Amino acid sequence: MLLPHLASRIFGTPLLVQRAKLDVILSVLGPRLELASTTLPEPLAAVPTARPAVPDAAGIAVIPIHGTLVKRTLGLEAASGLTSYQEIAAMLEAALADPGVAGILLDVDSPGGEASGSFDLARRVREAAAVKPIWAVANDAAFSAAYAIACASDRLVVTETGGVGSIGVIALHIDQSVKDAAEGYRYTAITAGTHKNDLSPHEPLTDAARNELKAEVDRLYDLFVAHVGAMRHLPEPAVRATEAALYFGPHAIEAGLADGIGTLEATLAKFSAHLRSRGRKAPPTRAVSRQGAPYPLEPLMDNEPQETLGAPDATELLAQARREAGQSAQAIAELCLIAGCPERAADFIAAGTLEPEVRRLLCAERAARSDHAPIRSTITAEAGTQEATRPEGSPIVAAVKKLVHKE
Repeated sequence: MLLPHLASRIFGTPLLVQRAKLDVILSVLGPRLELASTTLPEPLAAVPTARPAVPDAAGIAVIPIHGTLVKRTLGLEAASGLTSYQEIAAMLEAALADPGVAGILLDVDSPGGEASGSFDLARRVREAAAVKPIWAVANDAAFSAAYAIACASDRLVVTETGGVGSIGVIALHIDQSVKDAAEGYRYTAITAGTHKNDLSPHEPLTDAARNELKAEVDRLYDLFVAHVGAMRHLPEPAVRATEAALYFGPHAIEAGLADGIGTLEATLAKFSAHLRSRGRKAPPTRAVSRQGAPYPLEPLMDNEPQETLGAPDATELLAQARREAGQSAQAIAELCLIAGCPERAADFIAAGTLEPEVRRLLCAERAARSDHAPIRSTITAEAGTQEATRPEGSPIVAAVKKLVHKE
Protein backbone atom coordinates (compact mmCIF):
# COMPACT_ATOMS: atom_id res chain seq x y z
CA MET A 1 0.00 0.00 0.00
CA LEU A 2 1.27 3.46 -0.86
CA LEU A 3 -0.68 5.31 1.84
CA PRO A 4 1.35 4.06 4.85
CA HIS A 5 4.52 4.95 2.97
CA LEU A 6 3.13 8.45 2.33
CA ALA A 7 2.35 8.82 6.01
CA SER A 8 5.98 8.10 6.90
CA ARG A 9 7.04 10.93 4.58
CA ILE A 10 4.58 13.45 6.01
CA PHE A 11 4.68 12.93 9.77
CA GLY A 12 7.73 13.15 12.03
CA THR A 13 10.05 14.43 9.31
CA PRO A 14 11.04 18.02 8.51
CA LEU A 15 9.37 19.47 5.41
CA LEU A 16 10.08 22.51 3.27
CA VAL A 17 6.49 23.13 2.26
CA GLN A 18 4.02 25.99 2.51
CA ARG A 19 1.74 25.40 5.52
CA ALA A 20 -1.48 25.98 3.56
CA LYS A 21 -0.48 23.27 1.09
CA LEU A 22 0.38 20.90 3.93
CA ASP A 23 -3.11 21.37 5.34
CA VAL A 24 -4.60 20.52 1.95
CA ILE A 25 -2.52 17.34 1.77
CA LEU A 26 -3.63 16.33 5.27
CA SER A 27 -7.29 17.02 4.53
CA VAL A 28 -7.15 14.75 1.49
CA LEU A 29 -4.96 11.96 2.85
CA GLY A 30 -5.85 12.08 6.54
CA PRO A 31 -9.14 10.16 6.34
CA ARG A 32 -7.52 7.55 4.07
CA LEU A 33 -4.27 6.95 5.96
CA GLU A 34 -5.87 4.67 8.60
CA LEU A 35 -3.02 5.36 10.97
CA ALA A 36 -4.43 2.96 13.59
CA SER A 37 -3.95 0.02 11.23
CA THR A 38 -1.15 -2.39 12.03
CA THR A 39 -0.90 -3.54 8.41
CA LEU A 40 2.63 -3.18 7.15
CA PRO A 41 3.12 -1.49 3.78
CA GLU A 42 3.82 -3.79 0.89
CA PRO A 43 7.31 -3.57 -0.59
CA LEU A 44 7.50 -1.06 -3.38
CA ALA A 45 8.99 -2.17 -6.64
CA ALA A 46 11.84 -0.02 -7.82
CA VAL A 47 10.60 2.40 -10.44
CA PRO A 48 13.28 3.56 -12.89
CA THR A 49 13.59 7.30 -12.94
CA ALA A 50 12.81 8.74 -16.34
CA ARG A 51 15.67 10.71 -17.74
CA PRO A 52 14.08 13.33 -19.97
CA ALA A 53 16.09 14.51 -22.92
CA VAL A 54 15.83 17.51 -25.17
CA PRO A 55 16.82 15.95 -28.49
CA ASP A 56 15.22 18.59 -30.69
CA ALA A 57 15.16 21.55 -28.31
CA ALA A 58 17.19 24.62 -29.15
CA GLY A 59 17.72 28.03 -27.67
CA ILE A 60 16.03 28.16 -24.27
CA ALA A 61 15.05 24.93 -22.55
CA VAL A 62 12.03 25.50 -20.28
CA ILE A 63 12.03 23.11 -17.32
CA PRO A 64 8.72 22.78 -15.43
CA ILE A 65 8.92 22.61 -11.63
CA HIS A 66 5.27 22.11 -10.75
CA GLY A 67 3.33 20.61 -7.85
CA THR A 68 4.51 19.19 -4.54
CA LEU A 69 8.21 18.30 -4.61
CA VAL A 70 9.57 14.96 -3.38
CA LYS A 71 12.90 13.20 -3.59
CA ARG A 72 11.36 10.19 -5.35
CA THR A 73 7.84 9.59 -6.65
CA LEU A 74 8.13 5.81 -6.13
CA GLY A 75 5.41 4.87 -8.59
CA LEU A 76 3.10 7.81 -7.96
CA GLU A 77 2.29 9.28 -11.35
CA ALA A 78 2.55 12.95 -12.27
CA ALA A 79 -1.26 13.12 -12.11
CA SER A 80 -0.90 12.86 -8.32
CA GLY A 81 0.60 16.35 -8.33
CA LEU A 82 4.08 15.20 -7.31
CA THR A 83 7.33 16.09 -9.04
CA SER A 84 10.61 14.51 -7.96
CA TYR A 85 13.95 16.24 -7.56
CA GLN A 86 15.43 13.37 -9.60
CA GLU A 87 13.12 14.19 -12.49
CA ILE A 88 14.03 17.90 -12.42
CA ALA A 89 17.74 17.05 -12.20
CA ALA A 90 17.42 14.75 -15.22
CA MET A 91 15.85 17.53 -17.30
CA LEU A 92 18.57 19.92 -16.14
CA GLU A 93 21.35 17.53 -17.14
CA ALA A 94 19.72 16.91 -20.53
CA ALA A 95 19.56 20.65 -21.22
CA LEU A 96 23.20 21.10 -20.19
CA ALA A 97 24.30 18.28 -22.48
CA ASP A 98 22.35 19.58 -25.49
CA PRO A 99 24.68 21.80 -27.59
CA GLY A 100 21.62 23.48 -29.11
CA VAL A 101 20.48 24.85 -25.74
CA ALA A 102 21.93 28.29 -25.00
CA GLY A 103 20.00 28.99 -21.80
CA ILE A 104 17.68 27.32 -19.28
CA LEU A 105 14.46 28.75 -17.83
CA LEU A 106 12.86 27.24 -14.71
CA ASP A 107 9.06 27.53 -14.84
CA VAL A 108 8.20 27.24 -11.13
CA ASP A 109 4.73 26.74 -9.68
CA SER A 110 5.15 24.79 -6.45
CA PRO A 111 4.44 25.08 -2.72
CA GLY A 112 7.63 23.15 -1.93
CA GLY A 113 7.81 19.69 -0.42
CA GLU A 114 10.35 17.36 1.12
CA ALA A 115 13.56 18.70 2.60
CA SER A 116 15.49 15.59 1.57
CA GLY A 117 17.15 16.23 -1.78
CA SER A 118 16.07 19.86 -2.13
CA PHE A 119 19.40 21.51 -1.31
CA ASP A 120 21.34 19.02 -3.44
CA LEU A 121 19.25 20.03 -6.45
CA ALA A 122 19.48 23.74 -5.60
CA ARG A 123 23.27 23.55 -5.45
CA ARG A 124 23.31 21.70 -8.77
CA VAL A 125 21.27 24.51 -10.33
CA ARG A 126 23.88 27.04 -9.21
CA GLU A 127 26.70 24.86 -10.56
CA ALA A 128 24.85 24.49 -13.88
CA ALA A 129 24.40 28.27 -14.08
CA ALA A 130 28.17 28.56 -14.42
CA VAL A 131 27.92 26.47 -17.61
CA LYS A 132 24.76 27.94 -19.17
CA PRO A 133 22.68 30.93 -18.03
CA ILE A 134 19.70 29.90 -15.89
CA TRP A 135 16.70 32.13 -15.17
CA ALA A 136 13.59 31.29 -13.17
CA VAL A 137 9.99 32.51 -13.09
CA ALA A 138 7.71 32.13 -10.06
CA ASN A 139 4.68 31.34 -12.18
CA ASP A 140 2.81 31.74 -9.85
CA ALA A 141 4.39 30.16 -6.76
CA ALA A 142 7.94 29.44 -5.64
CA PHE A 143 7.60 28.65 -1.95
CA SER A 144 9.86 26.86 0.51
CA ALA A 145 11.78 24.04 -1.27
CA ALA A 146 10.68 25.45 -4.64
CA TYR A 147 12.15 28.82 -3.65
CA ALA A 148 15.41 27.15 -2.57
CA ILE A 149 15.72 25.87 -6.14
CA ALA A 150 14.50 29.03 -7.91
CA CYS A 151 16.77 31.39 -5.96
CA ALA A 152 19.82 29.46 -7.19
CA SER A 153 19.20 30.80 -10.72
CA ASP A 154 20.99 33.82 -12.19
CA ARG A 155 17.78 35.85 -12.29
CA LEU A 156 14.42 35.29 -10.61
CA VAL A 157 11.25 36.90 -11.96
CA VAL A 158 7.85 36.74 -10.27
CA THR A 159 4.50 37.19 -12.00
CA GLU A 160 2.29 40.07 -10.98
CA THR A 161 0.06 37.74 -8.96
CA GLY A 162 2.82 35.30 -8.03
CA GLY A 163 4.70 34.83 -4.79
CA VAL A 164 7.98 33.62 -3.33
CA GLY A 165 9.35 32.93 0.14
CA SER A 166 8.15 30.63 2.91
CA ILE A 167 11.79 30.27 3.96
CA GLY A 168 11.16 27.95 6.86
CA VAL A 169 10.93 24.33 8.01
CA ILE A 170 7.99 22.46 9.51
CA ALA A 171 7.54 19.02 11.06
CA LEU A 172 4.31 17.46 12.33
CA HIS A 173 3.68 14.71 14.86
CA ILE A 174 0.29 13.06 15.18
CA ASP A 175 -0.76 11.70 18.56
CA GLN A 176 -3.61 9.24 18.08
CA SER A 177 -3.28 7.55 21.47
CA VAL A 178 -6.68 8.89 22.60
CA LYS A 179 -8.29 7.57 19.40
CA ASP A 180 -6.58 4.20 19.95
CA ALA A 181 -7.97 3.96 23.47
CA ALA A 182 -11.48 4.87 22.33
CA GLU A 183 -11.34 2.10 19.75
CA GLY A 184 -9.98 -0.42 22.23
CA TYR A 185 -6.36 -0.43 21.05
CA ARG A 186 -3.29 -0.25 23.25
CA TYR A 187 0.14 -0.49 21.62
CA THR A 188 3.20 -1.70 23.50
CA ALA A 189 6.59 -1.19 21.89
CA ILE A 190 9.48 -3.43 22.95
CA THR A 191 12.63 -1.62 21.90
CA ALA A 192 16.39 -1.63 22.21
CA GLY A 193 17.75 1.88 22.07
CA THR A 194 16.31 4.86 23.92
CA HIS A 195 15.07 6.69 20.84
CA LYS A 196 13.79 3.71 18.84
CA ASN A 197 10.14 4.50 19.58
CA ASP A 198 10.43 8.28 19.23
CA LEU A 199 7.65 9.98 17.27
CA SER A 200 5.32 6.98 17.48
CA PRO A 201 1.75 8.10 16.67
CA HIS A 202 0.43 5.69 19.32
CA GLU A 203 1.97 7.61 22.22
CA PRO A 204 2.16 11.28 23.26
CA LEU A 205 5.32 13.03 22.10
CA THR A 206 8.01 12.87 24.77
CA ASP A 207 10.12 15.90 25.64
CA ALA A 208 13.26 14.12 24.42
CA ALA A 209 11.69 13.28 21.07
CA ARG A 210 10.36 16.83 20.72
CA ASN A 211 13.81 18.27 21.37
CA GLU A 212 15.43 15.93 18.86
CA LEU A 213 12.93 16.82 16.16
CA LYS A 214 13.22 20.53 16.94
CA ALA A 215 17.02 20.30 16.69
CA GLU A 216 16.75 18.81 13.19
CA VAL A 217 14.22 21.45 12.14
CA ASP A 218 16.60 24.17 13.37
CA ARG A 219 19.56 22.59 11.57
CA LEU A 220 17.70 22.51 8.26
CA TYR A 221 16.49 26.06 8.85
CA ASP A 222 20.09 27.22 9.27
CA LEU A 223 20.97 25.51 5.98
CA PHE A 224 18.00 27.14 4.26
CA VAL A 225 18.82 30.62 5.54
CA ALA A 226 22.50 30.31 4.59
CA HIS A 227 21.55 29.03 1.14
CA VAL A 228 19.15 31.88 0.39
CA GLY A 229 21.59 34.43 1.77
CA ALA A 230 24.37 33.15 -0.49
CA MET A 231 22.20 32.83 -3.60
CA ARG A 232 20.48 36.23 -3.23
CA HIS A 233 23.47 38.08 -1.71
CA LEU A 234 21.45 38.92 1.39
CA PRO A 235 22.67 39.03 4.99
CA GLU A 236 21.41 36.04 6.95
CA PRO A 237 19.65 38.21 9.57
CA ALA A 238 17.57 39.72 6.75
CA VAL A 239 16.60 36.26 5.53
CA ARG A 240 15.63 35.18 9.05
CA ALA A 241 13.62 38.36 9.44
CA THR A 242 11.22 37.13 6.75
CA GLU A 243 9.98 34.62 9.36
CA ALA A 244 8.89 32.22 6.59
CA ALA A 245 6.38 34.79 5.28
CA LEU A 246 5.07 34.81 1.70
CA TYR A 247 5.98 37.76 -0.55
CA PHE A 248 3.92 38.62 -3.61
CA GLY A 249 4.60 40.78 -6.67
CA PRO A 250 6.49 44.02 -5.89
CA HIS A 251 6.91 43.05 -2.23
CA ALA A 252 9.10 40.13 -3.31
CA ILE A 253 11.43 42.57 -5.05
CA GLU A 254 11.47 44.97 -2.09
CA ALA A 255 12.50 42.10 0.17
CA GLY A 256 15.35 41.17 -2.19
CA LEU A 257 13.84 37.77 -2.94
CA ALA A 258 13.19 38.44 -6.66
CA ASP A 259 14.65 40.60 -9.42
CA GLY A 260 11.66 41.65 -11.50
CA ILE A 261 8.01 41.24 -12.41
CA GLY A 262 6.87 39.69 -15.66
CA THR A 263 4.99 36.89 -17.32
CA LEU A 264 6.62 33.68 -18.50
CA GLU A 265 6.36 34.86 -22.12
CA ALA A 266 7.89 38.27 -21.39
CA THR A 267 10.72 36.65 -19.46
CA LEU A 268 11.42 34.30 -22.37
CA ALA A 269 11.69 37.29 -24.70
CA LYS A 270 13.97 39.13 -22.29
CA PHE A 271 16.11 36.02 -21.81
CA SER A 272 16.40 35.54 -25.56
CA ALA A 273 17.55 39.16 -26.00
CA HIS A 274 20.02 38.71 -23.14
CA LEU A 275 21.57 35.67 -24.82
CA ARG A 276 21.91 37.54 -28.12
CA SER A 277 23.56 40.47 -26.35
CA ARG A 278 26.17 38.04 -25.03
CA GLY A 279 27.09 37.14 -28.58
CA ARG A 280 25.26 33.83 -28.43
CA LYS A 281 22.50 33.31 -30.93
CA ALA A 282 19.32 32.04 -29.31
CA PRO A 283 17.43 29.81 -31.78
CA PRO A 284 13.62 29.42 -31.59
CA THR A 285 12.52 28.64 -28.06
CA ARG A 286 11.32 25.19 -27.09
CA ALA A 287 9.94 23.87 -23.84
CA VAL A 288 10.57 20.49 -22.25
CA SER A 289 7.49 18.48 -21.37
CA ARG A 290 7.34 16.16 -18.37
CA GLN A 291 8.11 13.25 -20.68
CA GLY A 292 11.07 15.11 -22.16
CA ALA A 293 9.45 15.78 -25.55
CA PRO A 294 9.85 19.40 -26.68
CA TYR A 295 6.86 21.40 -27.78
CA PRO A 296 7.14 24.79 -29.56
CA LEU A 297 6.16 28.09 -28.03
CA GLU A 298 5.00 31.11 -29.96
CA PRO A 299 7.90 32.78 -31.83
CA LEU A 300 9.36 35.75 -30.00
CA MET A 301 10.09 38.94 -31.93
CA ASP A 302 12.98 41.24 -31.11
CA ASN A 303 10.58 44.16 -30.73
CA GLU A 304 8.11 42.34 -28.46
CA PRO A 305 7.30 44.44 -25.36
CA GLN A 306 9.23 43.45 -22.25
CA GLU A 307 7.21 43.21 -19.05
CA THR A 308 10.05 42.50 -16.67
CA LEU A 309 10.48 45.30 -14.15
CA GLY A 310 13.59 47.38 -14.73
CA ALA A 311 14.57 45.57 -17.93
CA PRO A 312 16.14 47.59 -20.77
CA ASP A 313 13.93 47.83 -23.86
CA ALA A 314 14.66 46.05 -27.14
CA THR A 315 16.15 49.17 -28.77
CA GLU A 316 18.72 49.58 -26.02
CA LEU A 317 19.61 45.89 -26.13
CA LEU A 318 20.03 46.00 -29.91
CA ALA A 319 22.28 49.05 -29.67
CA GLN A 320 24.36 47.37 -26.99
CA ALA A 321 24.70 44.24 -29.12
CA ARG A 322 25.86 46.33 -32.09
CA ARG A 323 28.45 48.15 -29.98
CA GLU A 324 29.82 44.86 -28.65
CA ALA A 325 29.91 43.37 -32.17
CA GLY A 326 31.80 46.42 -33.46
CA GLN A 327 34.35 46.26 -30.67
CA SER A 328 34.86 42.55 -31.33
CA ALA A 329 35.40 43.17 -35.05
CA GLN A 330 38.00 45.83 -34.28
CA ALA A 331 39.84 43.49 -31.91
CA ILE A 332 39.84 40.72 -34.56
CA ALA A 333 41.27 43.08 -37.18
CA GLU A 334 44.08 44.09 -34.82
CA LEU A 335 44.86 40.46 -33.97
CA CYS A 336 45.14 39.54 -37.66
CA LEU A 337 47.40 42.52 -38.30
CA ILE A 338 49.73 41.58 -35.46
CA ALA A 339 49.77 37.96 -36.70
CA GLY A 340 50.84 39.14 -40.16
CA CYS A 341 47.64 38.12 -41.95
CA PRO A 342 45.43 41.26 -42.06
CA GLU A 343 43.56 39.89 -45.10
CA ARG A 344 42.01 37.15 -42.94
CA ALA A 345 40.14 39.60 -40.69
CA ALA A 346 37.25 39.95 -43.14
CA ASP A 347 36.75 36.18 -43.29
CA PHE A 348 36.70 35.83 -39.50
CA ILE A 349 34.25 38.72 -39.06
CA ALA A 350 31.95 37.48 -41.82
CA ALA A 351 31.89 33.98 -40.30
CA GLY A 352 30.94 35.40 -36.89
CA THR A 353 34.01 33.90 -35.22
CA LEU A 354 34.45 35.22 -31.69
CA GLU A 355 37.62 37.02 -30.62
CA PRO A 356 38.88 34.26 -28.25
CA GLU A 357 38.52 31.66 -31.01
CA VAL A 358 40.39 33.89 -33.50
CA ARG A 359 43.19 34.33 -30.96
CA ARG A 360 43.36 30.56 -30.40
CA LEU A 361 43.46 29.78 -34.13
CA LEU A 362 46.14 32.34 -34.87
CA CYS A 363 48.29 31.18 -31.95
CA ALA A 364 47.95 27.55 -33.04
CA GLU A 365 48.94 28.39 -36.62
CA ARG A 366 51.86 30.48 -35.37
CA ALA A 367 53.04 27.59 -33.18
CA ALA A 368 52.75 25.13 -36.08
CA ARG A 369 54.85 27.36 -38.32
CA SER A 370 57.46 27.77 -35.59
CA ASP A 371 57.90 24.00 -35.31
CA HIS A 372 58.96 23.79 -38.96
CA ALA A 373 61.10 26.89 -39.30
CA PRO A 374 64.53 27.85 -37.95
CA ILE A 375 64.59 30.54 -35.26
CA ARG A 376 65.66 33.94 -36.59
CA SER A 377 65.65 37.14 -34.58
CA THR A 378 66.48 40.48 -36.10
CA ILE A 379 65.85 43.68 -34.16
CA THR A 380 66.46 46.91 -36.02
CA ALA A 381 66.38 50.51 -34.92
CA GLU A 382 63.14 50.95 -36.86
CA ALA A 383 61.36 48.05 -35.17
CA GLY A 384 57.87 48.99 -34.00
CA THR A 385 57.95 52.37 -35.75
CA GLN A 386 56.82 51.36 -39.22
CA GLU A 387 53.33 52.68 -39.73
CA ALA A 388 52.06 49.65 -41.62
CA THR A 389 52.81 47.27 -38.72
CA ARG A 390 51.00 49.34 -36.08
CA PRO A 391 47.22 48.93 -35.59
CA GLU A 392 46.51 52.64 -35.83
CA GLY A 393 48.24 52.73 -39.22
CA SER A 394 46.42 49.80 -40.77
CA PRO A 395 43.73 50.67 -43.34
CA ILE A 396 41.72 47.57 -42.31
CA VAL A 397 41.68 48.55 -38.64
CA ALA A 398 40.82 52.11 -39.60
CA ALA A 399 37.89 50.89 -41.71
CA VAL A 400 36.54 48.78 -38.89
CA LYS A 401 36.84 51.69 -36.44
CA LYS A 402 34.93 53.89 -38.86
CA LEU A 403 32.09 51.36 -39.03
CA VAL A 404 31.99 51.08 -35.25
CA HIS A 405 31.73 54.84 -34.77
CA LYS A 406 28.96 54.98 -37.37
CA GLU A 407 26.89 52.65 -35.16
